[in-house]
Amino acid sequence: MAVPSSSSWKASRCPRSPSWRSAPLKAPDPVDAPSARATKIVATLGPASSSADTLARMIRAGVDVVRLNFSHGTAEDHAARAGLVRAAALTCDREVAIMADLQGPKIRVGKFADGKVQLEPGQPFILDAACELGDQGKVGLDYPDLPRDVRSGDILLLNDGLIRLLVIRVAGTEIHTEVLVGGELSNNKGINRQGGGLTAPALTGKDMEDLRSAVQMGVDYIAISFPKNRTDMEMARQLVAIAGAPTGARPQLIAKIERAEAIAVLEEIIDASDGIMVARGDLAVEVGAAAVPALQKRMIRMARSRNRTVITATQMMESMIVNAMPTRAEVSDVANAVLDGTDAVMLSAETAVGRYPVETIEAMASICLEAEKSQHFELDKDFLDQTFHRVDQSIAYAALFTAHHMRCKAICALTHSGATTLWMSRHDSATPIYALTPRVATQRKVALYRNVRTLQLEESGDRDASLLAAEKLLVEKGVAGPGDLVVFTVGEPMGSPGGTNTLKIVRVGQHG
Repeated sequence: MAVPSSSSWKASRCPRSPSWRSAPLKAPDPVDAPSARATKIVATLGPASSSADTLARMIRAGVDVVRLNFSHGTAEDHAARAGLVRAAALTCDREVAIMADLQGPKIRVGKFADGKVQLEPGQPFILDAACELGDQGKVGLDYPDLPRDVRSGDILLLNDGLIRLLVIRVAGTEIHTEVLVGGELSNNKGINRQGGGLTAPALTGKDMEDLRSAVQMGVDYIAISFPKNRTDMEMARQLVAIAGAPTGARPQLIAKIERAEAIAVLEEIIDASDGIMVARGDLAVEVGAAAVPALQKRMIRMARSRNRTVITATQMMESMIVNAMPTRAEVSDVANAVLDGTDAVMLSAETAVGRYPVETIEAMASICLEAEKSQHFELDKDFLDQTFHRVDQSIAYAALFTAHHMRCKAICALTHSGATTLWMSRHDSATPIYALTPRVATQRKVALYRNVRTLQLEESGDRDASLLAAEKLLVEKGVAGPGDLVVFTVGEPMGSPGGTNTLKIVRVGQHG
């Protein structure tokens, strides 16, 4: 969908003649009514979901953000998939965001001569940075600095924690261990240290190349794996700025919280990011699975309070890789993330390699809707003892408060950057929020924001004409009907980013 070039704020496909203003407004066609789901769905692409038909079905089923996993495939593969996503979204008459997820410094064992070994409790086993092909007694490392990061008494967790090794001593390139918990160990399985503390940088050379490729292919979000502190995110932002300078591209940055040491500096990482991902896989390995549910709630609460977005990820519907229905535990897991206030829930292998990618999205969307029905809204309590320092923030919160107490049908922000809708989406509200914008990039960005939908509205410098065009668009799209109350926010002068300073309450179809 191209960015409109017209200089007037008129709804896409609305008549250019003003004669519609005096015509009676008809009730919307229920078929065109937008989804009521507030929580967004992120789906990972892979072999199971890379055809044009499957992608279109996934988007119709409810995908809001598509994830490209840069741990697998080439830059060319991802560019081709990004093109397929844009084409499928156009077919579905929707804008979805694309998120590039960088691999990061995933520390892995090397390869075995026979592909795998069986480790038994009590046996000695060596991790050797100089080893080329492993056997029953040793294996190589893809991170040669690991021997400098560990010491006697450390616990190393392999293959997502299924295998546990006790470090006995370190000698040169060799880490001598005793197997505490054995099992099958195959090529390239990951290594974590219990409690964290590995020094591998968040951005590897591969990540830097992938980041540049992602910016060039026009992604909307980039997820940074394993950041330890603010500096890691600031470096990523500098690289994005350099890569995006020729075109003005500025994708949003998502910090994946998956290192134990990141927990101690959560606030500074969140402040240096546009959002976070609660990456429960590696995080659970480092801090212990029992600690993750409380950390999830804390991270979601902290991100929302600091006006950042948050994605909850890892094994949310894992059984649907092979089964057509989720387990009851998975249903509860997704529902609890929704009730915690997450902006989005994420699917990984379920849609990348699973048998039922479309059905998984449909099931997740249904769970989100049911969980949202039980939410209790306390907007009055949210705003008690609060001091607002920005005009656009004050207008955003006033719109929420007004819509809540007047039972308005919708809150509609005429916006260039989407900032006003971000302020609004940090508070739970029963009133749907709409970002009406001429910018496709903004439509895609706000696709991740909880309870925010987008509609394209052409640009104008005339506030009254803009509001009338917006009202007609809402009726055409089934958002509101004659007699419904709608709250609009807008900035004057029109077209100035960050300038929202006006709130207007409109009863649809009644003017003068």
